[in-house]
Amino acid sequence: MSNQQTAALDEPGKLKWFVLGDINGFFGLMFDNMTVLSFLAGILIFGFQFPAEIVFKRMFPGTAFGVLFGDLVYTWMAVRLAKKTNNPRVTAMPLGLDTPSTIGIALAVLGPAFLALKAKGMSPDDAAMMTWYIGMATMVMIGIVKVIFSFIGQWVQRVVPQAGLLGSLAGIGLILLGFIPLVEIFGMPLVGMIALGLILYTLVARIKLPKNLPGVLVAVAAGTILYYILGPMGLVGGTYAAPSGVLHFGLPIPTLGFLKGFIEALKYLPIAIPFGILTVVGGINVTESARVAGDDFKTRDILLTEAFATLIAGVCGGVAQSTPYIGQPAYKHMGCRSGYTLLTGLFIGLGGIFGYVGYIVELIPRAVIAPILIFVALDIMCQAFMACPARHAPAVAFAYLPTVARLIQIKLSNPEFVPLATFTALLAVPGKALPELLVTVALGNGFILTAMLWGAFMAELIDRNLKKASLYLWICAVFSFFGIIHSAIPDGNMYFPWHLTSPAIRVPYQFTAAYVVLALMLLALSFTRESKEKPVEEPGGSF
Repeated sequence: MSNQQTAALDEPGKLKWFVLGDINGFFGLMFDNMTVLSFLAGILIFGFQFPAEIVFKRMFPGTAFGVLFGDLVYTWMAVRLAKKTNNPRVTAMPLGLDTPSTIGIALAVLGPAFLALKAKGMSPDDAAMMTWYIGMATMVMIGIVKVIFSFIGQWVQRVVPQAGLLGSLAGIGLILLGFIPLVEIFGMPLVGMIALGLILYTLVARIKLPKNLPGVLVAVAAGTILYYILGPMGLVGGTYAAPSGVLHFGLPIPTLGFLKGFIEALKYLPIAIPFGILTVVGGINVTESARVAGDDFKTRDILLTEAFATLIAGVCGGVAQSTPYIGQPAYKHMGCRSGYTLLTGLFIGLGGIFGYVGYIVELIPRAVIAPILIFVALDIMCQAFMACPARHAPAVAFAYLPTVARLIQIKLSNPEFVPLATFTALLAVPGKALPELLVTVALGNGFILTAMLWGAFMAELIDRNLKKASLYLWICAVFSFFGIIHSAIPDGNMYFPWHLTSPAIRVPYQFTAAYVVLALMLLALSFTRESKEKPVEEPGGSF
């Protein structure tokens, strides 16, 4: 629906919080959330053989309840702003599950924790329950961090170069939101590529379908129908599985169960805290985007809402954080008001309780819904390069690399790919002081924080701010020494390095020494005449 058509529905002096444009907005926002839930379930159930019952009945209700809370508050904020400004065309801020962190936490926290607990002798069900407690505790910690950073987020945004903040997110986009979903698509190439083609046609190329049909809905429907037609004949390329038809009912009841996983969750802080900070910075950016589009929401209200939505989800059993989505102006252009966030919140929240969200997740094959993540990945990667100064492009690209190391570690540490005994042996190859797998594991551990620090360091170096660049290296040195980043232990634990054994003990000492030497070198070079010369940017942004 166009803005002109929407405006025609307005009656002077009367607020309409729900219009026809909200229907298109609902499908877009709802499917975004369903995609994230689908991959959360798929990674845990199929990637790590996690018990499906615990995912759908324990994790989903609280996770969905956080979305319900956040979208209800954002709906109310939009109605309040419309009344205050006497503007009937205010569009609510969209809120949903944060895609990068949900998939990142599933791959880097929940899955590895489950495997580690089973390796200690726990039964799959007991290990899954403990992993759930760890996930809850992680969400509570992220929620607390977000509440704190709601008050200092703008300071972080000013201090840390965008290349560090956006580059680390773009690395997640490339690997976790781009490559992994691409594997799913080509695992069932016929149905996956049909859905991908429609997503690229409508969302990337921005070409309208006949009769202005919503592209996401058509892509998911076409791919799913094709899957159920060709699947029973064995023509989808992958394994066909009929939906179970079971509704997994579960109430998001507040519980102190997260306390049982709190100690175990502390070792995942290097992953959890950066994810929380990134959504705060993202919340600041999207609020500014909405203000430019004409809807002047209070930044702190937006940030505190997403923080408390995450905190409430964690206390109620959720394992994924909520965040305001990029694209409020796009929803505004679609003619949305406040109804689309209300509908999404109710659909996702009630679906987590009554179980139909889990049923839909099982019904729609991941190869069909994965293209939505490809679109998100492309958007994140492009934004990182476009929002940063052109001269900082190498810093953005440099921030990608730790996530690549993390992906390699995830794949190699999966017993289905590499037997545990083989993986352990490769960490300590005889005759090698620093075996290649050990270095890869270290580079991948704490990958989000590493990417932020590397991107910020490189941006300051490009700008000839050598003392600031040196400061980031000093931070890397301290964090490396205690395993906050570059942990030499496969599960990413922090430690006192003198408690490690060989060859792992060499990682903190050698990595720390390397950062210190480089920091001292840059500090010395900062006093040279050449380092004080302003960089000359050539046409095209190169140097």
